[in-house]
Amino acid sequence: MKQIMLPFARLKNKLTVLGLLICCLAQTGFSFVRPLSVYPDCPTYKNTYSFNWGFYAHRHINRLAVFTLPPEMFGFYKKNIDFITTNAINADQRRYAMEGEAPRHFIDLDVYVDSLKNQLPNYSWKQATEKIGEDSLYKHGIVPWHINAMKYQLTEAFRKKDLKRILSLSTDMGHYIADAHVPLHTTRNYNGQLTNQLGIHGFWESRLPELFAANYDFFVGQATYEAYPQKRAWQAVIGAHTALDSVLTFERRLSDQLSEDKKYSFEEVNGNTARVYARDFSVKYHQMLQKQVERQMRASIKMIGDFWLTCWVDAGQPDLSSLQKYESTQQEAEQDKEEKKSWLRKLFEARPEDNR
Repeated sequence: MKQIMLPFARLKNKLTVLGLLICCLAQTGFSFVRPLSVYPDCPTYKNTYSFNWGFYAHRHINRLAVFTLPPEMFGFYKKNIDFITTNAINADQRRYAMEGEAPRHFIDLDVYVDSLKNQLPNYSWKQATEKIGEDSLYKHGIVPWHINAMKYQLTEAFRKKDLKRILSLSTDMGHYIADAHVPLHTTRNYNGQLTNQLGIHGFWESRLPELFAANYDFFVGQATYEAYPQKRAWQAVIGAHTALDSVLTFERRLSDQLSEDKKYSFEEVNGNTARVYARDFSVKYHQMLQKQVERQMRASIKMIGDFWLTCWVDAGQPDLSSLQKYESTQQEAEQDKEEKKSWLRKLFEARPEDNR
């Protein structure tokens, strides 16, 4: 796939960059001392800490996917569960610092006319580029095709029994699959900016899981072989898109019923005072959605396990018992640290987009 430099798709303002900046700083040994609470009135401040299912949800989803695997795979993944959990957010950290990364997280299905939208799941990447054009595809997101491409990459990593690559690809694949299940990752109106619902993105995928996931039922059963990976990836995004209307309509209905002081409140977040969606408002919205967030998280967990299993089976079911827990060498640790610093430098250079 051609790597096209996008204008930092979905980078909405400097505070969003700042939120990612803090995360990168923390992982590279720097400290950030200026509290973000100096921006309490900024309309997007409340989502500064929220990115794509939120760090909490992405890590939780990846971790739970390990427990869907059969015994032949479980031992290896369990030994490396901390790697798969901790690095579940790497793709988000790269998103605003690396060319071509952002489109892998979403697809704007609503930009396609129905006749074409119905045909998209049948197109291979080559066919899609021929019929639509690569520039247009990247502009509006490529997540289902990218998940399918990663399926082949992970299969090859299993075939070669490449320890680090198996873990890195498994971790990133989990991230993209989870993103494919987020309704707001399937629309141009990804943060409610077109319907005067700015902030709904972080509300749905971060605030709600952080408040309510402790009571979700995450027993999804054992992973099963997926014979049609690209079809499954498209089923995920189409299913998420079907749920989009409820996401927007219910928030609008509830917002019309309650005043601003009932909708938002202030809480301590990492030692700073943050403006967030009020708990009572969140409870009412969560009830209106009728377990929608739970369903999407469960579907993400199951699909990740299914794809990991499928890649392993298609690679010939290699014996993973000889693969140990991954321990980075000093050189690898230094390279990883330098890579994160490079993301940090690019974040400093990032400019907010005008409209996306």
